[in-house]
Amino acid sequence: MKKVISDVGERLRAKESKLTSRREVVLKVLLENRDKHLSAEEVYNLVKLKAPDMGLATVYRTLDLFQDFDLIHAIDFGDGRKRYEIGAGEGHNHHHLICVKCGRIIEVNEDLLDELESRVSKQNDFTITDHQLKIFGYCKNCACAR
Repeated sequence: MKKVISDVGERLRAKESKLTSRREVVLKVLLENRDKHLSAEEVYNLVKLKAPDMGLATVYRTLDLFQDFDLIHAIDFGDGRKRYEIGAGEGHNHHHLICVKCGRIIEVNEDLLDELESRVSKQNDFTITDHQLKIFGYCKNCACAR
């Protein structure tokens, strides 16, 4: 985790910004919850446990900054709330299954659209920078309860 924090600090300094102590708290929360897709409010609630004096606006500004620096990626899973995952700058490599009953999010850890993306890009003379695939349905537990 220390290396990631150091790397983020360097990336911010390279573009005349800095990793303040408050930003570092938000970054640590995101790193500690790397396997989750947290909303800004959920990040804020976890940040408050470490830095009780930090406000929600600071968390929102920090998330926006991290997005601008391509450190995190925001996704809407159909519930009207942005959810964040760290590591967007590492390149796209997974998709999401979303349970429409319980809201569970399952990551599919392979990129299923590389070939399609390449073909569409060539056919339309279009430079693709990213894509998202969200598949909605029922998780194993909810499917069994139906």
